[in-house]
Amino acid sequence: MTSLRQRMIEDLQVRNLAANTQDSYVRQVSLFARYFNQSPELLGPEQIRAYQLYLTNEKKLATGSIVIAVSALRFLYNVTLKKGWSFEEVIPAPKKPQKLPIVLSPEEVLAFLDCVRSRKHRAILTTCYAAGLRISEAIALTPSAIDSKRMVIRVEQGKGRKDRLCAAVQNA
Repeated sequence: MTSLRQRMIEDLQVRNLAANTQDSYVRQVSLFARYFNQSPELLGPEQIRAYQLYLTNEKKLATGSIVIAVSALRFLYNVTLKKGWSFEEVIPAPKKPQKLPIVLSPEEVLAFLDCVRSRKHRAILTTCYAAGLRISEAIALTPSAIDSKRMVIRVEQGKGRKDRLCAAVQNA
């Protein structure tokens, strides 16, 4: 492991970023360095721009994937390497299109749940849908997090490491 990589990992850990974010950022910087076959310390704004064009035009990555790569490079050059660049100009992030979620009708939800044979799986899916749980939140859910008297579910350390309360459903 290079000293730059180790320093970046330490910077990510000091800021208490999520493990998935840390892994993703380190992977993105590694891909960037591999693309140019040079240490990122030796690369500058022109190479970053060329790499963004490569991700957009040749790899044809989705906007969200490019945003992750841009965020990783901004972290590397701003925090770890302490470059004094104007990052909005040097490393612009593409605008993510905002799409409305697909909302199922009550009949469609019932039809979907009727296809699930296992009562346990149906209860899990009903709870996730009714409470708006993310998959990671559902996986981390424990019986003690469900308050059936108050009809709430306590989600601890969800997205953004935030705790929240969700409404529980009567017959999940």
